[in-house]
Amino acid sequence: MTDVIELDGESLTPEAVAAVARDHAKVRITDEARDRVRASRARVEDVIESGEPVYGLNTGFGELVDERIPADRIEQLQTNLIRSHAAGSGRELRVEEVRAMMVCRVNALVKGYSGVRPIVVDHLATLLNCGVHPVVRSRGSLGASGDLAPLSHMALVLLGEGEAMLTDGAGQAETDDSRDGGSPPDGSAMRVTGDVALEAVDLEPLSLAPKEGLALINGTQLTVGLASLVVVDAERLVQAADATGALTTEVTLGTTASSDLAIQDVRPHAGQATSAATVRALTADSQIVESHRNCDRVQDAYSLRCLPQVHGAVRDAIAHLRTGVEIELNSATDNPLVFPAESVDDRASGTDVGAVISGGNFHGQPLALRLEYARLALIDLAAIAERRIDRLLNPNLQEPHLPPFLAPDSGVQSGYMIAQYTAAALLNECRSLGAASSDNTPVSGGQEDHVSMSAQSALNTRRTLENARRIVATEAICGAQAAEYVDAAIEAGFVDDTAFDDSSRPHGLGAGTAVLYEQIRAVVPPLEDDRVLTPELEEVAELIRVGAIEDALESVLE
Repeated sequence: MTDVIELDGESLTPEAVAAVARDHAKVRITDEARDRVRASRARVEDVIESGEPVYGLNTGFGELVDERIPADRIEQLQTNLIRSHAAGSGRELRVEEVRAMMVCRVNALVKGYSGVRPIVVDHLATLLNCGVHPVVRSRGSLGASGDLAPLSHMALVLLGEGEAMLTDGAGQAETDDSRDGGSPPDGSAMRVTGDVALEAVDLEPLSLAPKEGLALINGTQLTVGLASLVVVDAERLVQAADATGALTTEVTLGTTASSDLAIQDVRPHAGQATSAATVRALTADSQIVESHRNCDRVQDAYSLRCLPQVHGAVRDAIAHLRTGVEIELNSATDNPLVFPAESVDDRASGTDVGAVISGGNFHGQPLALRLEYARLALIDLAAIAERRIDRLLNPNLQEPHLPPFLAPDSGVQSGYMIAQYTAAALLNECRSLGAASSDNTPVSGGQEDHVSMSAQSALNTRRTLENARRIVATEAICGAQAAEYVDAAIEAGFVDDTAFDDSSRPHGLGAGTAVLYEQIRAVVPPLEDDRVLTPELEEVAELIRVGAIEDALESVLE
């Protein structure tokens, strides 16, 4: 883990967001970024002194844009903005979600186009580094003008208002069962009011100067923070799915020929090539594959044969999301934006020092559509994994050496029958979430007449990913159990027993699938009698979530 993440407005990555959000890495604002913040603030102050009416500085907001605010009430305007916009609802965001949003907000502000004072970004950085996490409701953002309500709840604490959780780095308990994905809850946190939270870290409440209220809440930082965590988690998940699919292929006596390099070369999609290469590497030197190389089966079912094509398409969708997230992380997304006067044309408001332009960089559509694409891809990853689970368990589909539902004593025992039911239920939930970004509800008196719903897209994608992870974990456990019956295949003459030697790899598995099998068996023993399965399913899902399976396979995949 990186101990300190430097924030410069230009180089933040999804991995760095995850390090701050989950590992509580510290943040440091670079000197160059701090200089840009000062220069941007000087431009704002020059415009204020000129007396020219400029949106976000001395006018009302939204439909009230034409209301001119007297100079002696501008500070009150900024405070009222934060208070009135803190109107969120629903479950409270988890600590990792709040931290992701906060680090993204700081990075956007230090890019130098928002016009805040250095003390504002310093306060936010101190909250992150000292474990002070504003209590933020998850619902309320329309993804335009950014994530207004969630960011307002965050900003309240800077004023000494609202509530915050003081944590020791361990996390925050959920307030209800609606998790929307993410890591397991941990209750080691103390809930305090905003003024107490600031006092705990020796900070004074801020009195917001002109432009600062709008700069704090106008932007896509909840969306991009959640999307950053999606990117990291989805890449781990698809790697684990490649591995579980390879294991299923082996233990169902399928062929890895469909991952041959020649097939991929004549349809060179990047994701397909990667998934095929992963299967080839993980099944390298598999004695199981070698034992039935010349069998009578001509083709495998699509869920096995088309693994590179389906998983590869998921990889491509996640790569598309990563590209958008990396751009958004290092973008200026509030409104209005403050530029050097010489860098814009004469249509901008301002002076010969600073120019203020109203635009739409707060609109979350670039992320919303990519998140929906990723969500649909993750649903399909879950769907193909569920079909492979069925082929492992279903007595009407499974190979003759496998007992119904992988139960040692079928009939008396149900084995993994209901694990597939749960996978089907999780898949149904994924399909039921709907496409948030396809909806539009005009707000603010019709001034904001097209919104992106990007934050809801992010929440839905996180929930889909969580469900897909559990489905892939179910396949992994069933695949490991099916491996226990390789000896039965040998005894029944379904495979060539001369292909097996005294290799140290269990059941003659491949170089990588053997590693996966051992990872599973470290937490899930072979099924010898019916038992409660939930703890084991959750344990393997957690191995995937934290990257333990990806790390274990790294040496094989190099």
